[in-house]
Amino acid sequence: MMDLNQLTAHELLNKLKAKEISPESISESLYARIHKVDPKIKAYVRNKGQQEAPLKSQPNGLLKDVPITIKDNICTEGLSTECCSKILEGFHPPYDATVISKLKNSGAQIFSLKANMDEFAFGSSTENSYFGATANPWNLGHVPGGSSGGSAAAVAADEAIWALGSDTGGSIRQPASFCGVVGLKPTYGRVSRFGLIAFASSLDQIGPITKDVEDAAILAGIISGYDPKDSTSINKDVPDYTKSLNGDIKGLKIGIPKEYFVQGMDPEVKSIIEEAINKLKSLGADSKQVSLPHTEYAVPVYYIIATAEASSNLARFDGVQYGYRAKSDNLIDMYKQTRAEGFGEEAKRRILLGTFALSHGYYDAYYLRALKVRTLIKQDFDRVFGDFDCIVTPTCPTAAFKIGEKTQDPLKMYLSDIYTISVNLAGIPAISIPCGFTKAGLPIGLQIMAKPFDEEMLFRVAHAFEQSTDWHKVKPKL
Repeated sequence: MMDLNQLTAHELLNKLKAKEISPESISESLYARIHKVDPKIKAYVRNKGQQEAPLKSQPNGLLKDVPITIKDNICTEGLSTECCSKILEGFHPPYDATVISKLKNSGAQIFSLKANMDEFAFGSSTENSYFGATANPWNLGHVPGGSSGGSAAAVAADEAIWALGSDTGGSIRQPASFCGVVGLKPTYGRVSRFGLIAFASSLDQIGPITKDVEDAAILAGIISGYDPKDSTSINKDVPDYTKSLNGDIKGLKIGIPKEYFVQGMDPEVKSIIEEAINKLKSLGADSKQVSLPHTEYAVPVYYIIATAEASSNLARFDGVQYGYRAKSDNLIDMYKQTRAEGFGEEAKRRILLGTFALSHGYYDAYYLRALKVRTLIKQDFDRVFGDFDCIVTPTCPTAAFKIGEKTQDPLKMYLSDIYTISVNLAGIPAISIPCGFTKAGLPIGLQIMAKPFDEEMLFRVAHAFEQSTDWHKVKPKL
């Protein structure tokens, strides 16, 4: 019999409904798997003094008794939420994020261990965590991607049934691609950000990381919806996403942006993506080359806006109200020492860059100009979506790189998000699904983008592709 930890959430829900299994058996299966493989992968953060409590049954609901893993930057009442940073060590939120409340109301079990991540979501490799790096389940010498690398690695290694991550510039889709799982970045404003510890408020979105597209559709439906606690939340009806999983993509018009197939892209990735596009065409879709001319400015625009917003959001972490506090004789020194000792190198780098971009004399030259170019990037997408149903690209220009390979060159690390960043700048939804493997056995992801609030299109195309291939069924050998 297959171990329960290997099943998808919808498979477990069917078994629970039929009373073939108990909630406790799912919990036992997960913990057994974690004890076996997590010392090698380190997908989870084991906080000091935190006990592995048995999962307790919640009231009846759509997700009754199915456990879900949560990234360490989403507030969970009574469960430490530290953003994998020393400066938030020991912080226990007195409230739940809106997505957590929605999950609890649906009967889901919040897993008692949080997923590892880059400190404050600053990174593309989950090497910037205060608790140490996470390894890729497909090859332990490679990164799982980031910043939601712990969530993606846990799902890929069957240490989690499914998980929540956050995506600021690709932090759900890029690790999903590197780990061979499904990752969705919803439309900006579709999912409440209340209780998500902010990195860049105009870019952040919470989304699902799952073993297949059906699970992603189920979970997206649960966490989406208007929230008066989030001023950027959009009051728009949430459809039943599972109804779009009909396998029919005949006649859909798919745009292939020429700017995404350029020098620097791994030839293996290019070949695998071209095969995936041909598969979509064989299913009845029409594809045509399109242009997103401002793509080349996406990385610099993103790193000006994101670091500026990060420097503003992280100003609150000063040792006064919560988290780590350095010992000092006076208040000013306490501020300085707390931030010097509490933040890691990448966090300090981004705070400095952002503070510089917002400083007097540079605001107009950098931040204001970046906002104007961001508008041009959004207009590129608006123009293409006037004629096309979706856009298909690689999720990343390469497969997962080696641990330590890019830590000494931050710019190289930043460029690994080159294909995902534009989506956040434009506020549109996108999904990454497995579409093949390199000769070295590392997963490759296909990225599908749609117009704002058209997640149904993403699920429709992604599910049709998934059902015609077996990439999502391949498991890492651990």
